[in-house]
Amino acid sequence: MTPNRWSDLSRPPLNQTALRRALLHEGTPLHEGDVLWTHLEVLESVNSTHTELVSRTRAGEARPGTVLVAEEQTAGRGRLDRAWSAPARSGLFFSVLLRPAAAAERWGWIPLLAGVAAAGALARTAGVDTGLKWPNDILATGADEERKIGGILAERVDDEHVVLGMGVNVTLREEELPVPTAGSLALAGAQGTDRDPILRAVLRAFEDWYGRWTAADGDPTACGVLEAYAAGCVTLGRSVRAMLPGGEELLGEAVAVDGDGRLVIASEQGVQRPVAAGDIVHLRPATGK
Repeated sequence: MTPNRWSDLSRPPLNQTALRRALLHEGTPLHEGDVLWTHLEVLESVNSTHTELVSRTRAGEARPGTVLVAEEQTAGRGRLDRAWSAPARSGLFFSVLLRPAAAAERWGWIPLLAGVAAAGALARTAGVDTGLKWPNDILATGADEERKIGGILAERVDDEHVVLGMGVNVTLREEELPVPTAGSLALAGAQGTDRDPILRAVLRAFEDWYGRWTAADGDPTACGVLEAYAAGCVTLGRSVRAMLPGGEELLGEAVAVDGDGRLVIASEQGVQRPVAAGDIVHLRPATGK
């Protein structure tokens, strides 16, 4: 038989029935402060779970708590509309639909708390040291290197909804990496690469953090997510180059994440500037936190 992208026995398919049984709260009312997954669908192939869920939401064909997972994405989306590509069944590619109860000005914390949830869940489930690169990269952190194993994308669809997408490289091999700085759980020495328990752990951790954040009306300090994000953020303490929208560059030390989720960068002159969006390049290793 001629090998194809679905015939790799080391990359078994996700079990939709088992995932639904473990995660869904069908028929259970949504209570304030809860994220109760109401629908989960595993798609064999889709251009992008994010694009698909945004489209369904705008058409009124998806309800809050929907989880779309893809075995393969043919046009995966990352931040700034960058492509996210990976072999079929080599990772977790999923998007969820949320209707936040917190004030809209605090919705910027949703991708950050998703990072906290995912990094913690991956560390516990796969036994890999993880860290967060501001604003929404998940890293596998080794003794002498850090590799990006995951990314997060959040998009406001209308005045009520947010679609949150996540991609995590699970069994990607060295020769399959899109760029040298990428990695995977397998390459980081994961103790297990079964995607079913990993996905369950990430979604449950997100449910927990999102529930705390919602119960605190989106206050990142009151719910503990600001402290948790700062503790896991390997950008802090680094000399960084921030490439900002419009082409401006800012050099300095990343000294804090503020209450709005912005990265605070201190220049050599000691002037502190909060950055709400941009690409961050780490210029030197962290000095320790």
